[in-house]
Amino acid sequence: MGEGGVGRPTAPDAAAPGMTERAGSLDGMTSPATAGATTANAAARSGSRRWSFRFRRPSGSVLLGMAVTLLLLWLVLYPNLFVLADSLRLDGRFTLANYVRFLRSSAELRALWSSLWISAGSVVLSALIGVPLAFLFSRYEFPGRRVLGALAGLPVLLPPLVGVIAFLFLYGESGFFTRGVQLLLGLDSPPWRLNGPGAILLVHAYTMYVYFYMFTSAGLARLDDTHAEAAAALGASRWTTLRRVTLPMLAPALGGASLLVFMTSMGSFSAPYIFGGGFRVLSTQIFASKLNNDLAMAAVETVILAASSIVFLIFLQRYEAGRAYTGTAKGLRANRGRVGAEPDEGGDVARGSAPGRWTARLVGLVAAAFVAFLLLPHATVLLVSFVPQGTWTIELLPPVYSLENYRTILSRPDRLVPIVNSLRMAAIATTANVILAFAAAYLMVRRPFPGRGLLGALVILPWALPGTVLAIALATTFSAHEPWTGRFVLVGTAAILPLAYFIRNIPLVTRAALTSFRQFDPALEEAAASLGASWTTTVRRVALPLVLPGLAAGALLAFVTALGEFVASILLYTHRTRPISIEILSQLRAFDFGAAAAYSVFLIVLMAIVFVIGFRAVGEEGMQ
Repeated sequence: MGEGGVGRPTAPDAAAPGMTERAGSLDGMTSPATAGATTANAAARSGSRRWSFRFRRPSGSVLLGMAVTLLLLWLVLYPNLFVLADSLRLDGRFTLANYVRFLRSSAELRALWSSLWISAGSVVLSALIGVPLAFLFSRYEFPGRRVLGALAGLPVLLPPLVGVIAFLFLYGESGFFTRGVQLLLGLDSPPWRLNGPGAILLVHAYTMYVYFYMFTSAGLARLDDTHAEAAAALGASRWTTLRRVTLPMLAPALGGASLLVFMTSMGSFSAPYIFGGGFRVLSTQIFASKLNNDLAMAAVETVILAASSIVFLIFLQRYEAGRAYTGTAKGLRANRGRVGAEPDEGGDVARGSAPGRWTARLVGLVAAAFVAFLLLPHATVLLVSFVPQGTWTIELLPPVYSLENYRTILSRPDRLVPIVNSLRMAAIATTANVILAFAAAYLMVRRPFPGRGLLGALVILPWALPGTVLAIALATTFSAHEPWTGRFVLVGTAAILPLAYFIRNIPLVTRAALTSFRQFDPALEEAAASLGASWTTTVRRVALPLVLPGLAAGALLAFVTALGEFVASILLYTHRTRPISIEILSQLRAFDFGAAAAYSVFLIVLMAIVFVIGFRAVGEEGMQ
């Protein structure tokens, strides 16, 4: 017996080569049991890989995107859906009865129509003032152009309520200008009454023309003059060049200003509230319905107002998309024609003759007079702030001036409360705006993730919602304690106003952060990562310093906006949390015009200080 095994015959030697070959082939084969085990192990490993792929831990950017999106869904979308549900609810069931009541009410339909045509008229009047001013100060050179151009933009520092008060002191029945005309003409009664739609349009045009002025000035600064020169070389007149070349190239700027003015006018409350009289718009109608405890009708009015604004936003965006104008620029500075100057033989502007210099001076004087007229409301508020209570009755000008109003505000702690409240709430809201804006902009530009489109829509949504709509939505949603549905009692607490300011300014700060992120090359972050820097280090040492100027500029605008906010405040404030704007209205109701003007001056000065400090800290590039 051989060693091959007991009882098994040994193969002949002749067969050894064949058997060896067969054995070799068998050694390369696997038994059925072994093959089944191998297949099972491979399947298990494959299933394990598929299992780990499906349930692997989400990346940090995905988790951050989910957190930011959920926060915006809760604070921005959810309250408005709650208002929509309230507008459809009657006696515990869903119905369209509230909307039928709205459509059958002539007063409600008049308020809707008034809101629409007042907003459209405000756009037209603001454009008629702001666009020519922008052309005057951007395209022509005359003495004092820079100073006058800066002063023409000062109304941006005038909060809406303060602008209304300024017009009341200047053009009201007992205002300076009205009394002057009455005495000059020897009339027994004021020549006019500042109320109704005309007064609202006048106030809107004054307080909102600055949007067209600033947007058009920025557009002209970026516009290449070679387009107009080419049109002129082809024989086009100045009017044709303006109509067919310049204005179409300014379409984005004009569209942005139109949108901003229309949205601001639709949500305007202070001018219709003080000057409206019996003339109602939707914003004041919502306030009246809330005071009358008709919350269902207030919800319907809120939905209609929001829908009107969103429809206009969509219409304007489609119009701009269908009229896209682009042009190649050589990076040259825009040429300014000196008024009265004569072109030399080479086409360059010469110094000008004596009549030309006098024409330039005349234009400068006219521009100065117009700017002074625009700044009269500022001067009026300052003058009235020095008038003690009860000393100015029927006189043309106040007979007594003193610092009593300022001393009272600064010496009495209860008078300082509104100023402290406004500064504190604006600081809290702006800090939250900066944090959210940086995270949202970083996600949308640097870390694409599923749901980025939804995040972008949520970020821009507050811009399309008037302040009255936001206030009603927050008051409705956060008036009950139902944590399982995301509702907490915030109405009447110190948290509701900063929350409203925060939501209102989300688009403003986020747009500034988005612009900054798109202006620097992502290769800088990639280089930091390639050198071993962690994600947090890259964000802290590379991304944040590069985005900071634009982010700070957006935060600056958000802070001054929150500082003078009135529309949402009047629906959400309590006596303990009242801001400066509400205290101004309270002093007006008490007929203490000097104190109201003094608070207005404090508000203007605070906003101016913030602008100056921010401009110096951020720099001109960041502010732009």
